[in-house]
Amino acid sequence: MGNTPNIDVLCSNLHGSKAVHIQVKTFVPGNPTCTVGLKAERDFGPNFFWVLAGIPKDGQQVPFVFFVIPSKAMAQKVKKAHMAWLAAPGKKGEKHKDSGVRTVHLPPRKSFIGWSIERYREKWDLITDRLK
Repeated sequence: MGNTPNIDVLCSNLHGSKAVHIQVKTFVPGNPTCTVGLKAERDFGPNFFWVLAGIPKDGQQVPFVFFVIPSKAMAQKVKKAHMAWLAAPGKKGEKHKDSGVRTVHLPPRKSFIGWSIERYREKWDLITDRLK
């Protein structure tokens, strides 16, 4: 309810001795991008993960898909890609205007810097390894 604006899910091991923080963003499979916002440029540490969750629309015959991305990778790549986008001219040669919107390109697409999140598909072990 707003008390933990950067955490959607708090996940711990069975003993409660280790925990990870998870920020979830959803998208519809087949979309070219997932919006994550400005806070994706911040590295929240090794126990923070972004989960981009592809949730099909009713009747859409595709599976759910999840990308589990460490905060450090997200922060570095999203910031670098956004800076590259700002520096590139728009479709009509105009200068892009900055905003708080940040996006992650979804496979098979790559970001402005060539970053693909494919390597993070279903990488739940990145989370479970932090909880051991």
